[in-house]
Amino acid sequence: MSEPSSVPAAELVRVEAQVAAPRREPSPAQRLAAAFLLSHHGNTRAAYARDLAHFFDWCGSEGVDVLTARRVHLDAYRAHLDELGVAPATLVRRLSALSGFYAYGQDEELIARNPVQRVRRPKVGDNVQSTGLSAAEAGLLLGAAHRHSPRAEVVVTLLLLCGLRVSELVGATVADLGYERGHRVLTVTRKGGRSQRMVVPPRAAAILDDYLAGRTGGPLVVTATGRALDRYAIWRLLRTLAADALPHLADSLHPHDLRHACATLALDAGASLHDVQDLLGHADPRTTRRYDRARHNLDRSPSHRLAMLLADAEPH
Repeated sequence: MSEPSSVPAAELVRVEAQVAAPRREPSPAQRLAAAFLLSHHGNTRAAYARDLAHFFDWCGSEGVDVLTARRVHLDAYRAHLDELGVAPATLVRRLSALSGFYAYGQDEELIARNPVQRVRRPKVGDNVQSTGLSAAEAGLLLGAAHRHSPRAEVVVTLLLLCGLRVSELVGATVADLGYERGHRVLTVTRKGGRSQRMVVPPRAAAILDDYLAGRTGGPLVVTATGRALDRYAIWRLLRTLAADALPHLADSLHPHDLRHACATLALDAGASLHDVQDLLGHADPRTTRRYDRARHNLDRSPSHRLAMLLADAEPH
């Protein structure tokens, strides 16, 4: 199979490393995957690279040729993901990555058909499973972060008050900070490589400036050696803080829970749905509405009224 046309050689080699096994000549499928990944950027490229690598590993273990796989093989792979307990949203993303990969191969006239096209995908839709944190829980977490370290306080404050994705936080640099119309602002890179200026509330700005202590360059949040703090370190930090302040969440707290809490608590505080959509960087308002519906589904559950009715009827 010939390489896809008009792909810069140096960039192709760099991206191939994301899908090819180390110290091995890339296969035709891996070269096609590398070319496909060049059409994506940032976190989407990284996620799709992991998704393709996972599928390629599965094909290798099952003796399936990636470039001639048929729908039956993709149905089997989907069943494999179900057995692993992969979350519906992750499953949808993996199948989307594979569908994009095969469609790219079709466009390059290297693959005859897209075997993912009719594979059933779970409906994620409005299925938001939690509302993040309550106001009381958020306060306890902020307190635990303050006691832990200045860095922990910066991480929790920015995730919670600004609704940042963890990838946006770890990718931010000190140079991304600035001022606009009297506001402290932070420019972050959203999904798809889009830049957005975020207001840093005075409380968060003061915490951030104390943490930076005059530092003018490098990653915004750093390790003791000055390297950027990665998403896994933030995940571990939040679990540590939860063990201190929110024991019931010690094994489950995730960075996205703080982004979710930012949305629901902002709505509770009276912010408009449109403003929260802008804050979170949602291109589609329906994404923001999922948070709003999940919040009301819990608060307005008929179970609350039923419990009060039965409590009044229970003999004492």
